[in-house]
Amino acid sequence: MAAAASASAAPLPPLTGSARAWGTLSLSAAVFMNVLDTSIANVSLPAIAGDLGVSPTQGTWVITSFAVANAIAVPLTGWLSQRFGQVRLFVASVALFVIASLLCGLAPNMTLLIAARALQGFVAGPMIPLSQSLLLASYPRALAGLAMAMWSMTTLVAPVMGPLLGGWITDNMSWPWIFYINVPVGIAAVLATWAIFRHRESERRSLPIDSIGLALLVVWVGAMQLVLDIGKEHDWFASPVVVASALVAVVGLAAFLLWERDEAHPVVDLTLFRNRNFWAGSLATSVGYGLFFGNVVLLPLWLQQYMGYTATQAGEIMAPVGLLAMVLSPIVGKTIGRVDPRRYATFAFVVFAIVLWMRSRFSTQADFATIMVPTIIQGISMAFFFIPLVTLTLSEIEPARIPAASGLSNFMRITAGAVGTSVTTTLWERRATLHHAQLVENLHPASPGFDQAFGLLRAAGMSDAQALAQMERMATQQAFMLAANDIFYLSAVLFMVLIPLVWLAHAPRPHAGGAADAAAGAH
Repeated sequence: MAAAASASAAPLPPLTGSARAWGTLSLSAAVFMNVLDTSIANVSLPAIAGDLGVSPTQGTWVITSFAVANAIAVPLTGWLSQRFGQVRLFVASVALFVIASLLCGLAPNMTLLIAARALQGFVAGPMIPLSQSLLLASYPRALAGLAMAMWSMTTLVAPVMGPLLGGWITDNMSWPWIFYINVPVGIAAVLATWAIFRHRESERRSLPIDSIGLALLVVWVGAMQLVLDIGKEHDWFASPVVVASALVAVVGLAAFLLWERDEAHPVVDLTLFRNRNFWAGSLATSVGYGLFFGNVVLLPLWLQQYMGYTATQAGEIMAPVGLLAMVLSPIVGKTIGRVDPRRYATFAFVVFAIVLWMRSRFSTQADFATIMVPTIIQGISMAFFFIPLVTLTLSEIEPARIPAASGLSNFMRITAGAVGTSVTTTLWERRATLHHAQLVENLHPASPGFDQAFGLLRAAGMSDAQALAQMERMATQQAFMLAANDIFYLSAVLFMVLIPLVWLAHAPRPHAGGAADAAAGAH
């Protein structure tokens, strides 16, 4: 097999047999490790903050430092892969991720932990888009859908495993082990990937780096993330700091777009948006993911704060979402070449809407099984969401531009997830305040129900003050439940509104499926 120069001259054949199986496993292991680290630290924040002597609010920077650095690095994938080669860049990213994980676990204070997490997020940037590109290059056209199904299963399972695994490690070991577990997985992925893919290197070209574009990207993404991080604590645009950060983000984004449009070697290839399938698919994926991720954050918050669930119980509620997704993803992958992916994506959005409508009818009396049923059903929509939309997004992109296209679409998805989380939690609290005010309007001695409720609480042995405090707690619980119902219902409506966006894209050619066409010359 020839080296990189020859590889660029003639397409390499797909991998076969055990090489393809081990290649898929090594790429998937690296992606699993990456995606796991976006959520595994969430449930460990109180332990980390307590151990390092900072407040829980300061502890959230453990999450956001990773997200900001990751979002900045993802769009650089196209340039980096051309400069260093896809295989070398992927292997280097995984190796550096292992080193950064080790530094996270060894960090003696919050400052060094945040720095190590930022490094971890930055070097993780190329891993997801390059894993897609290398995996598509390993499979024949007819099996490209199956390749994406195998890849997507890791991204479906990891967010569910993260909180469960993180909670168990924190309770039974110590928080540094949430980072140490990456070391053996990462080393195995590096060795296996290099052994299998080192002779399949992509063509390398020495391109100048767009330093001004990169600086503008860092500025506007960093400022936007700062707005999302501190906005809720500082009453959003009532704070001069938030207003200033928002202005920097907006002006920085405008300057970035203007600069990149005329740059010969841009950090982000904005010409990709000239392709209808790319912009429609990326936008549908991003908005859908933002809605999905915001609700994934909201449900366990509501359960733990106002329904009396422990972190473990909330994790058990969330875990079954991966069951049907794992069963159905291979089926979707095998049939995506014969079925219009727009139909599958539409089905996914309809199921998402049904799931969220079911949740919008929850009450404070909802039991464990009632709350879990929509979560199980949601697995169906996840299987039909990622694979068809990735296929649709990349369907008309030429092979050489797949890393850049995948990097840009993943950047949009990651950013939408951060925005969705912030908007969802803020809107939840504001709607709860409104519902609470409406509920307590009727909570006075002259109202018919007041005397009855007050009398029952007094009969249970409570003092007047205790009875009033209990009624206030019940009103708060009801207010946040009603606010959660509002968010669930609005999200259901928005998923239905997204469906026409999917149909703005062209149907990929049926013989290969969109992603297969995109990968045609990549192997």
